[in-house]
Amino acid sequence: MDRRARRAWRWRTLAVLPLLALPLAACGDDGGDSAGRTTLNWYNFPDDSGALQKAADSCSRGSDGRYAITYHKLPRTADGQRQQLVRRLSAEDTSLDILGLDVTWPPEFAEAGWILPWTGENRQRATQDTLRTSLETGTWKDKLYAVPYNANTQLLWYRDDLVPTPPKTWAEMLDMARALARQGKPHFVEIQGAQYEGLTVWFNTLVASAGGSIMTPDGQRPSLGPPADRAAGIMRDLATSPAADPSLTNQMEDENRLAMESGTAAFELNYPFVYPSMKANNPELFEHFRWAPYPRADADRPSRPTIGGIDLAVSAHSRHPDLAFEAALCLRNRENQLTAALEGGLPPTLRALYTDPALVKDYPFAADVLGALETASVRPKTPAYQNVSIVISHTLSPPSEIRPASAVAEIRGQINDALQSKGLIP
Repeated sequence: MDRRARRAWRWRTLAVLPLLALPLAACGDDGGDSAGRTTLNWYNFPDDSGALQKAADSCSRGSDGRYAITYHKLPRTADGQRQQLVRRLSAEDTSLDILGLDVTWPPEFAEAGWILPWTGENRQRATQDTLRTSLETGTWKDKLYAVPYNANTQLLWYRDDLVPTPPKTWAEMLDMARALARQGKPHFVEIQGAQYEGLTVWFNTLVASAGGSIMTPDGQRPSLGPPADRAAGIMRDLATSPAADPSLTNQMEDENRLAMESGTAAFELNYPFVYPSMKANNPELFEHFRWAPYPRADADRPSRPTIGGIDLAVSAHSRHPDLAFEAALCLRNRENQLTAALEGGLPPTLRALYTDPALVKDYPFAADVLGALETASVRPKTPAYQNVSIVISHTLSPPSEIRPASAVAEIRGQINDALQSKGLIP
């Protein structure tokens, strides 16, 4: 991992960054618009589709004049988003009301006392028809601290002109890739092999698919074991086979998308955003672009791809928490989730939407996404997640040099050290 990435992901370092770096204008502004409505500030990822702004406007109009939501765009990178929120919450900034959190952040933010739990009627409304695994991402110590705004998960994308029947297991997929290579045809398996969060997600998915977990459910210690050895072995097998893209160690989601669109790959493990992109950028190849469930680690176990997405939380420092809870419920209601799916490409967290004709028309893979989400795995739930992720991606990079047993043993030891604040994060 390069020095810039290390600095970005060291969560303890970020937590104590000088508060003087905060804009003074950010703190203490109670706010209100010219119509006398209370201003609620919603901080979320930058959305270029306009779906988030439409949700803010719609909820503001429907508030009967009680509040107006101002949508603030956080930085584009996940580490930049987290850095800004951590700085301002550490400063007890009262101008933050509704927070869009990556699904790995709720335990850390809850443990720090920065976000409020969802209780009573608010919790009941937030959980109704919501996917169980999505709710799990926002739960810490049996309390719901953040409610799902959108979800995300990976599917297997493939070319049916090269592979008439998609593989069901990793072993089958690698065998197919080898056969295509011998025929001189496109044969790469595109996946996130760079030393970053995507590599951790790949490992987490394989561990869960092999019947294990990286950490215990309470987040107190590593679990790992034989399923982790199996997962690390699959990663090494891909990286040392003809299926590996020569750029594997530098590839993230977008590089995978571009490689598939260029015609050099037969398979891709990626998120649904690749479907409209292929349609727009390579219409000819799009005619052969298909999808299937994520491949299994073992034939007798279902795959459990890692869930992603954004959860909504209410700041513990908000001056208007009651209105913030109400507004957050509106932002993730059926209408706004459907808009986010159709215009922003964000898979919804409300189960009923996956059979809505309006969604299925643009999401012909909706049933497969729902199936993946209902059996999805969750990344380790711990306030020290950033450190855990760094340990995993550092140890498993590059994938071609993985020695499964020793790599897993190293991950176990370094996670233990991270949880006890011992040693240095690599």
